[in-house]
Formats: sequence, structure tokens, C-alpha cells
Amino acid sequence: MAKIQSIQFCHVAVPLDTVTSFSNRTVHTRHYGLVRVRSTDGAQGVGFCYVGSAAGRLFSVAVEELLGPVLIGKDSLLVEGLWQSMYQEALLQGRMGTVMRALSALDTALWDLNARTAGLPLHKYLGGMHAEAVPAYASGGYYLEGKTAQGVADEMARYVEMGFRAVKMKTGRWSPQGEEQRVQAAREAIGSDVELMLDCNNGWVDTVQAMEYMRRIEPFHPYFIEEPFGPDDIESHARLARLTRVPIATAEIGYGRWYHKQLLDQGAAAILQTDAAVCGGITEWRRIAATAASYGVQMCPHWFHDLHAPLAAATPNARYVEFFPDDQVLNFRRLLDRQLSLREGQVVLHPEPGLGFDFDDGQVAKYGQWNTLS
Repeated sequence: MAKIQSIQFCHVAVPLDTVTSFSNRTVHTRHYGLVRVRSTDGAQGVGFCYVGSAAGRLFSVAVEELLGPVLIGKDSLLVEGLWQSMYQEALLQGRMGTVMRALSALDTALWDLNARTAGLPLHKYLGGMHAEAVPAYASGGYYLEGKTAQGVADEMARYVEMGFRAVKMKTGRWSPQGEEQRVQAAREAIGSDVELMLDCNNGWVDTVQAMEYMRRIEPFHPYFIEEPFGPDDIESHARLARLTRVPIATAEIGYGRWYHKQLLDQGAAAILQTDAAVCGGITEWRRIAATAASYGVQMCPHWFHDLHAPLAAATPNARYVEFFPDDQVLNFRRLLDRQLSLREGQVVLHPEPGLGFDFDDGQVAKYGQWNTLS
């Protein structure tokens, strides 16, 4: 029986080519955490997460000093037990935030390792629903210096020309009148048959402010409004859900099944955007998705289509994965040795075992340095 022999870990800081803004913050650099988990029979699995725009070394500390030692010498197939052991070890240091993201990366690597050992692509190892491809929406519409409402509209139209039947843009940074102009321009550019998502990135503080915007943008029939408030303000999400006919989407930075159950119990989300690289890994993501299905709530996972496409392919209540057509915002793509392809607005699943890709060590070396725990 193979055991976990070693863990490679690394934190990298990858600058954006162009400074990019959301409703209430601006990003210059993205920090990611990377892991490779190797077994005694020579197989390996990879995992990763987004740490934030600073302090990536917190990830490496969490792996090296807290979570990694729990895994060394253990049977990688005991995923549930290993998850519980890591979570128990992290109770005091972080049941959310960077420590939980490090746990998520390690858990993902275990699933990848086990699927590769079994010789199956991850979506089939998990028990797939889709064998070929999963629906995706094109994500963009960021605030760049000099970018007008027409500029956003032109961008959304380009995504439709690429074959997407759903697109997403940012909202909430401009005045209500300005955002109305941006959303109207986008809707007119893409037509009435393409689904238009709006992402507020925690931009509003209360439902009075939110409804100033929502009354203006409701006529353009958004598919959802994403993260209107801070992630812990569950009551405001629930209140807004009662005030607007636009479905509420949230939970991209939600941690653990218990937080998600609060959202579901309070009617605060019609769509969960739970991120497996944030919430507690593939193990926890599957628990959350199964719970959401019992509430009639769909999953549209946040970011990292390389990770979420196989999960969506094995999840009956998953509707879309988020797809970034280039590496300007999700510059994590520069760190991989293979990209998933796109076909008619769908992410094409691969036949290779596990996640089907590795890190490009030449690229990783530009931004960070591998370390090993054994």
C-alpha cells in the first residue's frame, strides 16, 4: 500500500500586466499557493489556491508547519480521515482564511493523486455526469483606466462571438446611473438571449444602497447579482433576496459547510459560487454541493475552471463554471503546463488521469521557489 512520502510547496507572487479594479479595491499582484503531494509508488497530485494580493508566505507556513506533517506517511486513499485530521489541527490557527485555503490545496492534491493512481480523469473518478464538456460563462468586465460603458459592451460582445451563451461583468464601482449605463450597453451588445451576470465584489453596505442600483439594472434581466455585500453579512443577502427579483449569488469566499448551511437556511443565496480552493477542498465542496441540491440551489463555482470543470461534470446541480478567456485577470494560467480548451462556450474535459495538468516549473521559478517536506 502506497503512502504519502513528500509534499512540495511554494508560494508565488505573479504581477498583473495591467492594474485592475473591482467595485471597491484594486489589484496589482496575485499571490498563489501551490503543492505537489507524492506517494511512495512515485505518483503525484497537485493542488493550489489563491492567497490574495499580499502575504503569500502564510500559505507556505501553514503547509510546512501545520497541515503537511499530518499527511506524511499516511494512506492517501483515506481522504475523509485526512481531511478531518487537518481540520482538527487547524482549529485554533484558522478555520477560514489562508490556513483553510492551504488545507483546500492539499485536499485537492490528494484527490488528484488518487485519480491519477487509479488511471481515471478526475470527473470520472468522482462519478461523472458529463463526459465531454461542461457549460461555462465568460468572466470579465473589469474596471480599467479609461474603459467606458461602450468598452465593456464591446468586451461582452466579443465573448458572445467566441461562442459563450453567458457572460459576466463587474458592477458597483460607478454611481447607480453610471452602472445603469454600463449594464444597458452590455445587454444591448449581447442581445436578449445571452445570460448576463453581474458581480459586485462586496461593494454595497446595506439594502437601501443596493436597491438604488438594483431598481436601475433589473430591467436588463441579469441572471444573478453576485456578492452584493460582505461575505459575513448573511442577513443583508437574505433581505435583498426578498426585495429584488434578481437571484442572489454568493459564497466564493465562504468556508466550510456550516457557513453555507446558514446561507441556505436564511434564503440568502439562490446560487452558490463555492470555490473548492477556498472552502476546504474537493472533499468539502462535494458536501456543500450535495446539501445545496437538497435546497434546490445550483452551484456555479468561482474561478479556477481547471479545478472546477471536473467537479461540475460530476455534480447534478452544477450549472456553469467561470472561465477567463485570457491570463490578464486570472494570471494563474501562466503557471500551468496545459490549458483546458473551449468549444462553443463549454470547457472541454480531458481524458488524462486526475486533473490532467502539472505546474510549469520554469514559470513557477520566475515568481517563487519550491520547498519540500518529507
